[in-house]
Amino acid sequence: MKEAKKTSGKEKTMSEIRENRTNPRLPDPDFVHPEVVAPEGTSGKVARYTAAVLRLSLGWVFLWAFLDKTFGLGNATESKDAWVNGGSPTKGFLAFAAEGPFTDFYHSIAGAAWADWLFMLGLLGIGVALVLGVVTRIATGAGVLMLVLMWTVVLPPANNPFMDDHLVYAGLLVLLAALGAGHTLGLGDWWERLPIVRRHRWLV
Repeated sequence: MKEAKKTSGKEKTMSEIRENRTNPRLPDPDFVHPEVVAPEGTSGKVARYTAAVLRLSLGWVFLWAFLDKTFGLGNATESKDAWVNGGSPTKGFLAFAAEGPFTDFYHSIAGAAWADWLFMLGLLGIGVALVLGVVTRIATGAGVLMLVLMWTVVLPPANNPFMDDHLVYAGLLVLLAALGAGHTLGLGDWWERLPIVRRHRWLV
C-alpha cells in the first residue's frame, strides 16, 4: 500500500510538472510586490493632488472655451456671435488677430466650416478628457497640437520674443500626462482597468 501511495504521488507530481510546462502561468502585469513600493510621503501627496488640480483647471479652460463660444455666455463671446446662433468660433481670431509668417494661411481658413468643427470638437474632447482624467495620452497629443497651432497665429507674441501661455500650457499637458495625473481626483484607475484599454494601451 505504501509503495502504491508513493507511486501515485510521483505520478501526480510528474503530471503537475507536465501541465505547468504546457500551460505556463504568466505573472500578473498589474501585481506589484509591496516591498518595492515606497510609502508616499507628504511631498508626494502634495505633488499628486497639485497635479490633479492643475489637470482639472486646464480641462476647465478648454471646456469653458467650448461652452462660451457655443452658447455666447457673454465672457469672450456675445450671444449674437454664438456658434448656435450662426457665429463662427474661428473667424474673428484668425481673420483679425493673425499676424506673422502664417497670416495668409490663417486668413484663408478663417470661418471655414471644417475649421470651426475641428476647433470646437477639439475643445470639447480635450476638456472632457482632462476633467475626467481619461484618454490622457490622446488628449495630451491633441491639446499640444491645438495650443502650438494657436501659438503660430500671432508671431512673435505681444509681450515676449517667443514664449507665451500657449507653450506653457502645452508643456504642462505633457507633464500631467507623464505624472499620470488622471489617477487622482479622476477616473484614471477605473479607465485603465477596462478590458479594451488593457488591450490597447494607447487609450490610456
